[in-house]
Amino acid sequence: MTIAGYKPTPLDVLLFFVPVTMLCQWVIDVPDTAIFVVACLAIIPLAGLMGKATEHLAGHYGPGIGGLMNASFGNAAELIIAVMALSRSQYEIVKASVAGSIIGNILLVLGLSLLLGGLKFRKQSFNETAAGVGSTLLAISAIALVLPALFVQFAGDIEAVPFEHMNLAIAIVLFATYALSLVFSLKTHSHLFAGEDGHDHHDGPLWSQKRAIIMLVGATLFVALMAEAMIHSVEHTAEQWGMSKVFIGVVLVAVVGNAAEHSTAVLVAMKNKMDLSINIAIGSSIQIALFVAPLLVFLSYAIGDHPMGLDFTVLEVVGVIAAVSVVCLIAHDGRSHWMEGVMLLAVYVILGIAFWYLPVSEGAAAITGH
Repeated sequence: MTIAGYKPTPLDVLLFFVPVTMLCQWVIDVPDTAIFVVACLAIIPLAGLMGKATEHLAGHYGPGIGGLMNASFGNAAELIIAVMALSRSQYEIVKASVAGSIIGNILLVLGLSLLLGGLKFRKQSFNETAAGVGSTLLAISAIALVLPALFVQFAGDIEAVPFEHMNLAIAIVLFATYALSLVFSLKTHSHLFAGEDGHDHHDGPLWSQKRAIIMLVGATLFVALMAEAMIHSVEHTAEQWGMSKVFIGVVLVAVVGNAAEHSTAVLVAMKNKMDLSINIAIGSSIQIALFVAPLLVFLSYAIGDHPMGLDFTVLEVVGVIAAVSVVCLIAHDGRSHWMEGVMLLAVYVILGIAFWYLPVSEGAAAITGH
């Protein structure tokens, strides 16, 4: 069944929570925990609509510009959530969601893709050069997170040094690296990243440009509204549930922002399109690390209480390093099987357990580094 040229997906059932969230936020007096839950559920299908509209719009412009559009809007939902948190000076949530998106995409998403794809196909292959470039870019991002964290731990009085300038300089380098990686993947070496089916992976006929733009703008506006409701309620939710903000940002917020894209990577892996699946999973992490993170640093000068640094918590940095290290080991040979998916998921669960038991009190400062 299609509606006005749009084929509904199972996730679209969750669109019911969009008006529910609006009612809970502005009309009905309900606990913040309820608002947080329904807002999270509402963002999942909206993020899916944003991704689908971007894919259809990109289909009108060919693989070059289309690939650039997919790269630019691929993590729009996560960016909107982070910007909303930044505007409320929830820096802990911002950084945790960034780290969680990086960890989740290369451990949870890729892990599920390798597991389910490997159970259906005994051996799967992908372009090891493209995967190698992606994993190396992630290693660079890990270095960029390690240095500010080490600086905070061992530099002594950071008030006496231009720590803000160092963060800004690193953000500029990351941003420039991402721009050049787009030139590499979309222009000079695009054949390595296209896979057998090129850039497009939408089903059915293309939407018109007008329809795609309306869907993209509408979904973006509603994601902003839902994100505002979610961030407004996150502090009380953390207190009520006895969770640290770091856990909520790393696990819950990151999964919500990436859920729709997660499903696409897994589905194409089950169709034996591993190049596309890996490009989605690793490419999304690259966008978060090299584009979204430095962009948030730049935006913090305009909408935050003070400039945001790249001094992530010790546990977040360890999580990113562990995730990048494991995916580098798996991506080097251009072949995969279901057991490699189990390994990635095992690391994700282990990290999730560590974040779950992270103390909520101020005593956590010794572990988090803040």
